[in-house]
Amino acid sequence: MFAKLMQAAAAAVMLATPALAAQDSITLAMVLEPPNLDPTGGAAAAIDEVVYANVFEGLTRVAPDGSVQPGLAESWDSADGQAYTFHLRPNVTFHDGSAFDAQDVIFSLDRARAPDSTNAQKALFEGIETVEALDPLTVRVTLKAPDGGFPFKMAWGDAVMVDEASIAEIATKPVGTGPFRFGEWRQGDHIRLDTFEGYWGEKPTLKTATFRFIGDPSAAFAALMAGDIDAFPIYPAPETLPQLQADPRFKVLVGTTEGETILAMNHKHPALAEVKVRAAIAHAIDRREIIDGAMFGHGTPIGTHFAPHHPDYVDLTAKSQYDPELSKKLLAEAGAENLTLRLALPPTPYARRGGEIVAAKLRAVGIQTQITNMEWAQWLEQVFKNADYDLTIISHVEPMDIGIYGRENYYFNYRNPAFNEVMAKLDATTEPAERSALLKQAQEILADDYANAFLFQMAKTGVAKAEIEGLWENAPMPANDLTQVRWKE
Repeated sequence: MFAKLMQAAAAAVMLATPALAAQDSITLAMVLEPPNLDPTGGAAAAIDEVVYANVFEGLTRVAPDGSVQPGLAESWDSADGQAYTFHLRPNVTFHDGSAFDAQDVIFSLDRARAPDSTNAQKALFEGIETVEALDPLTVRVTLKAPDGGFPFKMAWGDAVMVDEASIAEIATKPVGTGPFRFGEWRQGDHIRLDTFEGYWGEKPTLKTATFRFIGDPSAAFAALMAGDIDAFPIYPAPETLPQLQADPRFKVLVGTTEGETILAMNHKHPALAEVKVRAAIAHAIDRREIIDGAMFGHGTPIGTHFAPHHPDYVDLTAKSQYDPELSKKLLAEAGAENLTLRLALPPTPYARRGGEIVAAKLRAVGIQTQITNMEWAQWLEQVFKNADYDLTIISHVEPMDIGIYGRENYYFNYRNPAFNEVMAKLDATTEPAERSALLKQAQEILADDYANAFLFQMAKTGVAKAEIEGLWENAPMPANDLTQVRWKE
């Protein structure tokens, strides 16, 4: 009788207790805080890591596998690679309630390519001749010359569609068309995104997403172990990965990124304008020592500015292999035995750790360095914007960005007419085999010219709680796309 009463009581409790609600919030951590939230007006990858595919969308988008997929344009067509017609999705609204249509495309692209544009990737839009509305949901973009890569260019974070009415506050209160809307930004601590109920597409499972900023590797590990964060998509403490892999509370995601990590050289420096000096610097560096010492074995050596996982990659590491005796010989031939260079290091762990190794290797061949540890905003202003540096270590995470070596006034100050000619041919070529040959030729030119010292391709080492699904394993774009992220039920 007592057992029956206990069973009845248990059943009553079960009926009276509501089912546990599925978890619908997530806290992610990032190393760097974005300087602003306008992906069309800033160079920092941290901007896209918050807003790409979450707050803002483009005509096209990059999928987790790196392919170009429909975005706000549900389809597009081009007969000659020069005139592209984009067919926009119907019933799309911005977070402020205004409708998205062809006029917003015209505004966004004209703003990006305007003479006074502050877009960090303005070169993406230089090939555009005209943007016109054929009707409210159809846009024709006519280029100055055929460009088979134009749909890919429209998938960059720098090419997202923006709302003219909210443009004055886009840096701090962004308004897009994505599945999440801006919630709040507490400077130095976190940014919160909330689900957008009026989203045109599939609604995300998450209701809120909080991005916390934790730059110190020890603090990153401590926050994970304490349960203060749910995921660290680009984890800055690879030395602790074995411990996390052995902990059933977590899963470790190791994949690829588009991040070519380089020792960039300012070619305006008289010594660095000499190819023998650049070659000496490249040969002085042991890539494997940097990968092991700064990244604890995570990373792939590179000999040019191209991702090893790309089908057109050429392994050119032998051209700049570690050879300190050759470095000394080249420096003597160039008359640069007593060279001192400024080495500017941004706050990322790979740069700070790698910088100490690079400085030691250069010192061993007779090059002294003056290291300056910079905060991110300082690096962006002094190094990237004003090119006030000699050497710096940075990872370029934009996809297929080899074309940056052909840009005038880019912070490398690199000039090579032969490279520019190859890039011009590439832009005008749509046939895949011809494009492949040109990309390989471009890689060879940069390696032969020692345009920079190419170190390693950044691995994507992410850590998340075991119950989380849908995070990108690879990073074909600097992004934390939350559209498919969910907790296991």
